[in-house]
Amino acid sequence: MMRSMGISCPSPRGIAAIVGVGPNLGLSIARKFAHEGYTVAILARDLGRLSRFADEIAREEKAQVFAIRIDCSESRSVREAFEGVLSLGFVEVLVYNAYQPPPPPPAAATSFQEVRVDSFEKSLAVSTVGAFHCAQQVLPGMVDRGKGTILFTGCSASLTGIAGFSQLYYLNLMCENTAAPNPFMGGDETGCGKFALRALSQCLAKEFHPHGVHVAHVIIHGLVAPTRGATSATTTTTSLQRGNSVGEQSSGVVGGEGIMDPDALAQTFWHLHVQDRNAWTQEMDLRSSSARFF
Repeated sequence: MMRSMGISCPSPRGIAAIVGVGPNLGLSIARKFAHEGYTVAILARDLGRLSRFADEIAREEKAQVFAIRIDCSESRSVREAFEGVLSLGFVEVLVYNAYQPPPPPPAAATSFQEVRVDSFEKSLAVSTVGAFHCAQQVLPGMVDRGKGTILFTGCSASLTGIAGFSQLYYLNLMCENTAAPNPFMGGDETGCGKFALRALSQCLAKEFHPHGVHVAHVIIHGLVAPTRGATSATTTTTSLQRGNSVGEQSSGVVGGEGIMDPDALAQTFWHLHVQDRNAWTQEMDLRSSSARFF
């Protein structure tokens, strides 16, 4: 299902498709590309909330924004969603920002034996297989035009897994009142999917950079604060407790130690898109300057 908000004429610049839009990073990235003149398609599972985001961006940026439902764990849903996206025009930018968060984290380490197979497989499906399907939908058009950008959102779990913390996915030692033995929390569920996403980005970069398609992986070390106008109830309850496939790093603490500004991160995603092809970045590592382990 697709809902349209904003002006009636799509931008001649093409479509920026942002997959995995919640009230934090995804919303800021969508707003940034709309501000720069793109028609934006925002995709996530919760169409009602997505439509509110689309209306907000369209109103603020005087842009056309389409809200499209997608379940990244199901190939049919991805295919149908991108049929809607591609009906709007050519996709110049794909940002894949989705992952499957596990249940609310326990107070202590969780044994690997307690990880459910269906939860593990769901995480892999959203973090990696969904990215694979989305990239397959847009790459043919990008190659035909000799240009395009695909950006994958990674995290600490893209690089490091922690024994005994299969259920802990985005705890950060710098956050106030957070008791975590290590700042790189990424266990078996999220960690394996994010490891594989990083490999996918490298493989696609090596194959498609010569065809004019910029593929980059952005590793975000830290929690991302809500974007402007988002409520703490929206960011914490929806993203952490319900476990949808938006899967953004969330925190109710704005401006706390180590907390990252989603608008500043969105600016970095934009910078990657507009880089000169003679100096493309394939992987970028982002941290707050106030992070203790930086």
